Amino acid sequence: MKLLYLLKLLYLIFLYLHGMEKCVKRLAVFASGNGSNAENLLRYFRDNDCGMEVAVIVCNKAGAGVIERAGRLGVPVRVMPAADIRDPACMLPVMDEYGVDGIVLAGFLLMVPDFLLGRYPDRVVNIHPSLLPKYGGKGMYGRHVHEAVVAAGERETGITVHLVTDRCDEGLVLRQARVEILPSDSPETVEAKVHALEKEHFARAVREYFTGDTGS
Repeated sequence: MKLLYLLKLLYLIFLYLHGMEKCVKRLAVFASGNGSNAENLLRYFRDNDCGMEVAVIVCNKAGAGVIERAGRLGVPVRVMPAADIRDPACMLPVMDEYGVDGIVLAGFLLMVPDFLLGRYPDRVVNIHPSLLPKYGGKGMYGRHVHEAVVAAGERETGITVHLVTDRCDEGLVLRQARVEILPSDSPETVEAKVHALEKEHFARAVREYFTGDTGS
């Protein structure tokens, strides 16, 4: 127990020091799809006074649900094709325009370009709908993950919040949360369980990592 307490204390000190170094206050949320995780982030940072806000949504798909969700909450959206996101001359001015100092991926299906990773070292965070390193990597996103988990007969699954690197789903794990899989579960019911974990943990993990404040 003492060892676990010490490890937790050291981890919180690490988060605090990294948060002080980063001074992240204005986030860009990158999303490609329906946007439920993005909306949860928007609402969390709007409703909790933690010195952080979502400054802009960057979306690579015109017509994606996240665009409407952000519009309802009054958050600017920049819809940019993949080629523009990969072009520093197009992407960096957007980051500057909104004063972005950290990036969160919420269902973003493109690899983050190296120039953004270089500009925001250890300041790009992603959520993945499995317990990495299981069911990560190319092709493992959304319903594909849950189908694979159920097909493999796993007894538990969950979420992983992690730093983003140039290797898919291999960055430092910041938080994991788990849920039991019942024999009667289908990919659809597993997906619903994972969505509940995402809503509970994602925004809090982002806040904790960037500020050291566990918040509410």
